Amino acid sequence: MSHLSRRNFVKRASVGLAGVGLMPQGIGQEQVHAPQTGRHPRHVNIATLTMGGISRETIEQVVAAALKRMEIALPMSPDIYCLPEVFHAAAVKGGRPPLPVSAEDGSGNIIAPFQAFAKANNCYIVCPIYTTADGKYYNAAVLIDRRGEYLGEYRKVRLTEGELRKGLTPGPSDIPVFDTDFGRIGVQICFDIEWPDGWNQLGEKGAEIVFFPSAFSGGKRIRAKALDNKYYVVSSIRDTCSRICDVTGELAVSGGHPSNEWGVFASVNLERAVLHTHGAGTVAVKFPEIRKKYGTKIALHTMGEEHYTILESLTPEVKVADILREFEMRTHADHLRIAEELAASLGF
Repeated sequence: MSHLSRRNFVKRASVGLAGVGLMPQGIGQEQVHAPQTGRHPRHVNIATLTMGGISRETIEQVVAAALKRMEIALPMSPDIYCLPEVFHAAAVKGGRPPLPVSAEDGSGNIIAPFQAFAKANNCYIVCPIYTTADGKYYNAAVLIDRRGEYLGEYRKVRLTEGELRKGLTPGPSDIPVFDTDFGRIGVQICFDIEWPDGWNQLGEKGAEIVFFPSAFSGGKRIRAKALDNKYYVVSSIRDTCSRICDVTGELAVSGGHPSNEWGVFASVNLERAVLHTHGAGTVAVKFPEIRKKYGTKIALHTMGEEHYTILESLTPEVKVADILREFEMRTHADHLRIAEELAASLGF
């Protein structure tokens, strides 16, 4: 039974559509269940799946197989799961069912089992499926919250030639972000990786994790997106090589081995900031004083060639924003913003 009536879906979908087109701050303002107690509230447990080895006769069978695979990660208490691009249709033997059959129509016909899983296990789910509204079909990623409710969706902007000929409609070019109880997230899907605009928008709108459900791995490019935009990138791939990339562009964890065929898992810390450390008056001169005061409660990780330093809080009582104010330091994003504003004020 769906946790989302058609009436409520349509009502919330109208908010979600504003999120993907008109509300740059996204949606997700309602209260949801907090993460489990006893750990840093900004530490996020992420499980990202593959669909390798799953091939079934019907969408319902594929969904059941995906849920069974999700259960494997339950001992790690994921805060959020991500599934691959349109996994529900792509893994059907003999080819994908037609869009009217394989698209979520607002009744919960596709996502109801995932809503039930999210509610039962107190987690978010990035569920990439076909959706339909007003007679149009989209390659989308539906976000389900910890209560099992529809939070919103991202609709793939950069469709392939084959998708366009199939009858899919591109999503709005104003890319949404979604606020969760652990931080702000966004989504890009597969072919979106060939263009920088969506990825850049998500960085500008404050996304801290960007999920990348895809048919192919993206290779080194997802690492480059993480480094360039200073956020985590989490890929979920249909066969193998799902990955979680740190803001440094390094791999936190990667799939592709029989022992983790189901996907990969990592716990990441969002209580951190990237600082710019090049030039005269660099904030780096303040690091010894910061270390002296906060000791093992913080970590400073410097990338010398890039002139970046990541300031990270390791305890709940220490907030990075407080340290930045205390020592009058700017983030890398602030550094760029102020330079742009100054250039504009001077007429350039």
